[in-house]
Amino acid sequence: MIPGGGQPNMQQLLQQAQKMQQDLANAQEELARTEVDGQAGGGLVKATVTGSGELRALVIDPKAVDPQDTETLADLIVAAVQAANENAQALQKQKLGPLAQGLGGGGIPGLPF
Repeated sequence: MIPGGGQPNMQQLLQQAQKMQQDLANAQEELARTEVDGQAGGGLVKATVTGSGELRALVIDPKAVDPQDTETLADLIVAAVQAANENAQALQKQKLGPLAQGLGGGGIPGLPF
């Protein structure tokens, strides 16, 4: 509903949409540059991902390497990457959530919120 019962100002709506689109693009660029960490095994395995979920680094403490038990190491790696991705999703929600609400509250397709 338009305040005062008038017609929407199409130019103003277009400008708002363009600003929201630019804000979204800026937030996505910032996410792509921001790195977050996750760890498993009390820090034996650490994963670093970007805010958009791209794996950037994996650090494995030599104490985690047992040639007789590579399964545990694999589990620690998976857990560390999952933890880092959960942190990336939280960052996405923090950075993009307000923008998604501005787009009608229905979220942005392809994002987990």
